[in-house]
Amino acid sequence: MAYEDNGQRLVARVKLIEDSDHIAYLELPNGYIIPHHFDDDEDYSENDIVLIGPLLDDVERAPSALWPEVPWIGTVRVLLDQEVVVDVSGRLRTMPRNQSISLSVGNTIEGSDTKGILRVLAEKPIPLLEISLGEPFDVSRLREQPSGQLSYDDFGGYDEIKARTKELIELPLQQREALLKIRARPIKGVLFTGSSGTGKTLLGRIIAHQAKAQFYKISGPEIVSKYVGQSEEVIRAIFDDAKQQDRAIIFFDEIDSVAPQRSDESHESSRRLVGQLLTLMDGFDEDANIIVIATTNRPQDIDVALRRPGRFDWQIHFTLPTRDDREAILATTARQHHVADDLPHGVIAGRTKDWSPAELAAIWSDAALLAVLDGRDIIMAEDYFGGYERVATQKDLVAATQRNESKERTA
Repeated sequence: MAYEDNGQRLVARVKLIEDSDHIAYLELPNGYIIPHHFDDDEDYSENDIVLIGPLLDDVERAPSALWPEVPWIGTVRVLLDQEVVVDVSGRLRTMPRNQSISLSVGNTIEGSDTKGILRVLAEKPIPLLEISLGEPFDVSRLREQPSGQLSYDDFGGYDEIKARTKELIELPLQQREALLKIRARPIKGVLFTGSSGTGKTLLGRIIAHQAKAQFYKISGPEIVSKYVGQSEEVIRAIFDDAKQQDRAIIFFDEIDSVAPQRSDESHESSRRLVGQLLTLMDGFDEDANIIVIATTNRPQDIDVALRRPGRFDWQIHFTLPTRDDREAILATTARQHHVADDLPHGVIAGRTKDWSPAELAAIWSDAALLAVLDGRDIIMAEDYFGGYERVATQKDLVAATQRNESKERTA
């Protein structure tokens, strides 16, 4: 597969090498993986920088300076003889220990993916606070204005789920006065459960747009980590602002990180945050046209008090899509790209059992890459199949890595 050689190349980094199969997995800056079958005379090491093109099999070494460096800031959690465990944005990462830099547990450090730890920024952890003490939280940064541009047609498949969300969320927001007249108990909270990548956030946004409701998107891990010690104030400010709207949806993504099951071992800040959320949901009055949506793939980890009547007592479960759903999702996401007519969505749908909607949508990114490498501005069937193969390869690689990590933990 070739394209007109206009001097353009793709920069990549060797992510993983399987010597037995002569395969080097090349990672692009956007995170996508391209498998490269190398010959015996090619010698690659992990983290080598290479250039790809004009053919996908044309791979040559490149200077490390070509790889885009994205610096990160983290906190040292554990010091070993040769390695350091660093907390970067709430995720633990291990990396080689730079013996020329004096490190202590709790240091705030700067580093990069290719160069490792670069320097110590502070002796103690730097709290990631974006709120100045004594100043009100700016809720506007979490508001998304309803434009009416999104519709249920943008959400492929899942017809039963879409119908249920209309009944439980859109209808109560639009017909609140009618429901109050017949003394129906207001719906305060709806829990979206299911695996990651099944479209829970997208559907919540679509509902808000269709109901012309103010949409507040809250990332659970961000609230907990970024606004250390002030999470309760942030959530209270959001609810106060929502009460001023004609209609509002407060959307908590990964609520299990905000409201985990309380116990004697729970941190005091976690218990306060759960208590604040319970108080706010119980404090809705008849004038507050608000529905809280929360997502989780671990409903068993949510504090049991939130599942009692009057809170999150309604649940919609997002399963992995059926074959018909997958075909509808592929056809829907195809409309977002410049594609040829009559692409074989049914064939791809039949090959993607147990794929999530997010994984299906990723096919188009690789398909577009293949089209550009072949000098076209339209995705053809061959690009479509190629995109599927590449996402399938990356999916298998991730699964294999997770299995190996699981074996290492249990060994």
